[in-house]
Amino acid sequence: MYNKVLPLQDVLRVETGLKQKSLNFTAARAEGVNREKSIMAARLCGVLALLAVFLSGLDASRPAINQELSNIFNELWTLDVNRMTPATDYTISVQGRANYVTQGSHVVTDRASQPLFSNVNEIKLQNITTFTRLMKLLDNYERSTGVAERVTTVEQTEMNLFLDAVLETEVMKRAHRYLVSKGQSNSNLRIFKNQLRLIWFNLYHRKRNSALDSCGFEHVFVGETKSGSEIIGFHNWVQFYLQEKSTHLDYKGYKARDNDLPDHDDHVLNLQFSWHGLVKPVGSAFIGTSPEFEMALFTIVFLLNTERSTTVLVNVDQCQMELVVIRHGRSLGTAYPKLLSSNSRHVSHH
Repeated sequence: MYNKVLPLQDVLRVETGLKQKSLNFTAARAEGVNREKSIMAARLCGVLALLAVFLSGLDASRPAINQELSNIFNELWTLDVNRMTPATDYTISVQGRANYVTQGSHVVTDRASQPLFSNVNEIKLQNITTFTRLMKLLDNYERSTGVAERVTTVEQTEMNLFLDAVLETEVMKRAHRYLVSKGQSNSNLRIFKNQLRLIWFNLYHRKRNSALDSCGFEHVFVGETKSGSEIIGFHNWVQFYLQEKSTHLDYKGYKARDNDLPDHDDHVLNLQFSWHGLVKPVGSAFIGTSPEFEMALFTIVFLLNTERSTTVLVNVDQCQMELVVIRHGRSLGTAYPKLLSSNSRHVSHH
């Protein structure tokens, strides 16, 4: 037996082959790692893309700030000389945060042991024409839907006097000029008054197969009950105060996000209350504002849009809010504010 000695060129050939195999293995392993990284990167991109779509969907669910409407509404806010001043003309106590309550429930935990309004300057209210004429209208309607509304001659006169008073305010005059400039109203005051009457006071069927039982004004400013089990509408602070004072209404607490608690000088509130034994799980209303201001805002939103339901996001004074308007044919079905942020807390986010 003996050891065979390979020629030098064979040894070099073997070593070269081994090195090439090693390089091929290393390259293959690197390619596999790169392929795996590519797959992971593609998956990550897919997840990020889905997340972007989801987040954009969330953003899309809330409309962008309508700057044009914010501008005109702030003009109206400045012109609203009949607006009541918090802590001077009225005092409210928001108290505790209301619990979640399902629609139609009659059982609710009271998070407010005191009324919302502890004081309102009624002498001032009685000395402002639009407020006094508003209050004359509040007892003209049947509370329950499905019950026919019968408008007497006296009630018709009260409605006309109220509209006349509203049209004489600088707030509604400015709103009228704006609507004329947008091609949505006639410059003739009589025609504009008829337009307001159609939007706010035209009677229609809210409950199917019933008589003429409702109108926009009744729903928004007075409030209604449906099927004897729930409160619908009721978005006016004067009616809220008067019903609370007469003990027909019991304030249960405020509704708000954790980082945006309301206080005594907020001019918009989301709230919970009971009325004649029924519960409104979440309601909302302007506080202290004049009836002409509220009518002007909602009339503008109503006339500038043709969709059945419209939501606009606006900044008014120190509040960011959504204004929701729902049509009932050529008349108003409902309209209300929804407070999103108060005391200018939203400013730092935009």
